[in-house]
Amino acid sequence: MTLLLMTPHGEIMDKQPRLLSSQMILKRRQVEVTLHRGVLAWRDAERSVKRSCGVSSSSKTGHSQAVQVCEIVAVQKVEENNQGLTQARRRQQRAEEHSQLYPCGFTVSYVRRTRQHQWRCSDVTFHCATPGLCEQWIKVINEQLSFLTNRPKSLLVYINPYGGKRRGKCIYEQNVAPLFCRACISADVIVTEHANHARDHLILEANLDKYDGVVCVGGDGMFSEILHGLVTKTQTDHGVDLNQADAKLMPCPLRIGIIPAGSTDCVCFATVGTNDPVTSALHIIVGDSQSMDVCSVHHNNVFLRYSVSLLGYGFYGDVLTDSERKRWLGPARYDLSGVKTFLSHNYYEGTVSFLPAEDNTGNPRDKLQCRSGCRVCQHKPSKDCRMSEEKSDKGGSGWVEMRGKFIAINAASMSCACPRSPKGLSPSAHLADGTTDLILVRKCSRLDFLRHLLRHTNKNDQFDHSFVEVHRVQKFRFQPRHLELLSLEDLSEPRRKTSFGAICSATATCDYNCACSSWNCDGEILSHAAIQVSVQCQLIRLFARGIEEQQCVFEDPCSTWAPESVA
Repeated sequence: MTLLLMTPHGEIMDKQPRLLSSQMILKRRQVEVTLHRGVLAWRDAERSVKRSCGVSSSSKTGHSQAVQVCEIVAVQKVEENNQGLTQARRRQQRAEEHSQLYPCGFTVSYVRRTRQHQWRCSDVTFHCATPGLCEQWIKVINEQLSFLTNRPKSLLVYINPYGGKRRGKCIYEQNVAPLFCRACISADVIVTEHANHARDHLILEANLDKYDGVVCVGGDGMFSEILHGLVTKTQTDHGVDLNQADAKLMPCPLRIGIIPAGSTDCVCFATVGTNDPVTSALHIIVGDSQSMDVCSVHHNNVFLRYSVSLLGYGFYGDVLTDSERKRWLGPARYDLSGVKTFLSHNYYEGTVSFLPAEDNTGNPRDKLQCRSGCRVCQHKPSKDCRMSEEKSDKGGSGWVEMRGKFIAINAASMSCACPRSPKGLSPSAHLADGTTDLILVRKCSRLDFLRHLLRHTNKNDQFDHSFVEVHRVQKFRFQPRHLELLSLEDLSEPRRKTSFGAICSATATCDYNCACSSWNCDGEILSHAAIQVSVQCQLIRLFARGIEEQQCVFEDPCSTWAPESVA
């Protein structure tokens, strides 16, 4: 009989060097604890049960569990004075008997997966026979943890105290800081005082050489500040001109962590699978890394902004523009502005030009979702592709041009999933494949557009409409029919009233084709309608690993011991 280690995915983890193996006590049970280079495993010790005849015996193996070393948060010695304090009085005698035989103990804190992609920090305490054995286990486990060089030791943390429900500071102090302390991570904390405080501090003041990462506690707006600060500083340090639309940007050396504390937290949801502060903190602690594309947005060779989630013109731009006038309503302003914009049912004329992506990046309707270890994102654009892209930019070949009347033009660089829209705007969009999904919603009736919007909340294909088309692109440009260039002051002026008309009529669209909408760039309004967008492949990295495939939830969803017969 040979014992093999198996992961939750069913992968055999045999042939790993065994570093330590000892008999210990776990909750008054004798267990065999084994440490391999990649796995810490324990199981009930085999006990021989003697039959009444006294001739034969049978071997029983109880419950077994294991934890991957890379998901151990910390290990620490149990103080003798604290042993047994939380036990019920009726169990004290048994505990004292065991403590006499096993007086020393150590606690291993590790990641435990629960439902809906959430992680929790669980503890398991083992009691050893001698102090020397206890110290040896603590030393060897810490040595294995020290080999995990991807784990951060020092972090720069920015907290937005005003985002979402204004609980950012409370969330960090109660849920995140204790975990960082347990994992021996030092953190310099800055509570932001005004808009773009974090961005400006990163660009002008912060000494990033002493940090392993930057963490933002807030919503998507706070993440955008960190993104702009880090990317701008990186390009400035390397002498890259941000106003050159075709410039190759340098990847940021530091990873970004997101502790969700905003209204939607779209970026966190799309990269982790949940908006849970503890889960995000544990991803930071174990040193996960997820590359992510960033779209650079320009107007006439003038840099405007970066985008990682949604660029929306028409419907989503109008919703954001209207909601900015109702900030006093809080998060409810988005619902009100959404209804108002839907009833207005405006469309806009213009020309969309785009450079299609490589064939091996898939297409937006292939139902291949971006998950942890995504093979599409592991493929980087080839040199031939980059050369053809440069030729296309110079000669114009390879670009596709479309003119028309559009209710919405959206570019999704990720699924844009959130609790309200679990599949997102583009369910098959990838985080790091060097492309964005360009969604064109042409002029249609209100009822048809409502059907399209409702499909964002269910599993139906939202692209399965005659008036909707989607393309996976590397670059795109948009030119409104008229070349009025909007300024932020223009956006504050009220627009002329429009009649709603018949709801179900295919021709019931307001005559709004002589005006421009505005671009919604990750929740910020762009000052120009005519833009050029380029996808910068894997420009940043997050403390995340992508959404893991959903697994069944066990009492402890870690590795188990699996018997295999040996011939």
